This record gives sequence, C-alpha cells and structure tokens, in this order.
Amino acid sequence: MPIAAKICGLSTPEAVDAAVRHGAALVGFVFFPKSPRDIVPERAGGLQTPERINRIGVFVDPDDALLAHAVTSARLTGVQLHGDESPERAAAIKARYGVELWKAVPIRTRTDLEGARRYRGAVDRILYDAKTLNGELPGGTGTRFDWRLLDGFVHPLPWALSGGLDAGNITDAISVTDARIVDVSSGVESAPGIKDLDKIAAFLQSTARL
Repeated sequence: MPIAAKICGLSTPEAVDAAVRHGAALVGFVFFPKSPRDIVPERAGGLQTPERINRIGVFVDPDDALLAHAVTSARLTGVQLHGDESPERAAAIKARYGVELWKAVPIRTRTDLEGARRYRGAVDRILYDAKTLNGELPGGTGTRFDWRLLDGFVHPLPWALSGGLDAGNITDAISVTDARIVDVSSGVESAPGIKDLDKIAAFLQSTARL
C-alpha cells in the first residue's frame, strides 16, 4: 500500500500547486487564529485542487458557526480536530457535517496512546501527534515523539502519523511505525507559516520512494 502524504497549513496557490504536483494525497488548511498558518475559509476555498485530493480543515475546539462556514466555503472533505473536543462533541460534528473526521491525540508517553480508544465509534481516524509544552500551539511546532511508543500498540481506529516529520526523517519514521498516512507542516517550511516549495517536493519524493 503506498504512503499517502498530507501537506498541512497551506495558504498560497504556489504551495498548493507544489503539493498537488509532487503527489500529495491530502492538503490541509488551518482555521485557528493563534496559528501562523491561519487562513480564512474563503481564501482556502479559492485555492484550487483536483477532485482526487482530499481537503482537510484543521480546527481547535471550533464552534458550529466556524465549522459550517469553513466546510462550505473551503469545500472541505474532512475535519481534523486538534483541541480538547470530547468523543461526544466529535461524534456530533461528524453527524452534522457528514465529512471524514480526524482527531489528533497528543503523545509523549505510552500511556497517552490510550486516549485514542475514547474516540472509537466517534471519529474516522486518529492522528498521533507530539504533545507540546504548555502554552505552545497544539501542533505544527516541529516537535516529535518517540515513534517506538507505537510498537505493538493495537490501534482502535485507522490512523496517521504527525509531529516533526521532514524529508530527512520520514524514512526512519515509516520504518519504525509502518504508518500509511503521514502529515507534515513545519517540516516543509522555511519559517513558521512559510511553505518552502523545494522542501514540499523533497518530502513527497521521499515518501513516494517508500
């Protein structure tokens, strides 16, 4: 099974074009004002992608007004929750908007993996990401967790890997975790929120060889 890559935090036509041209299966748009990658739904909607590309919106404890606006205006096929959303809230979002639903679970220790089990039946996919320090953004910081923590873990749901990935470590990440979907943001940037087209190409070329 080939590895599917998601390039997240996109905000310009050039970056979206690079992601599509080099083989991304998914693109991500961040709707969170505290993030350097924040984008308004109308602008995200204006960034064109082929129908084969899944468009994932990233949210942190969103209210229904933002979700409704973003799902429609940005033409989202999926929603990724990166906050403290409960399984009940996640299930309600999935039922209301009818999109593929991801839930990020922050990982620092093996015990943290157990948090994924709470979302069985509520979401479609778990995103294992690195747990960040207090006060930091919940994702997109370049922080990674010990991938060996996933060894032998029985995943309760389909899953994806995130957290500090880049072209230089993606081969090791896949070798250790056997992830089939990977999610990168800061690892393809020259500065927070500034996508580097060469890094996008290198990352996607690296995943294509695996």
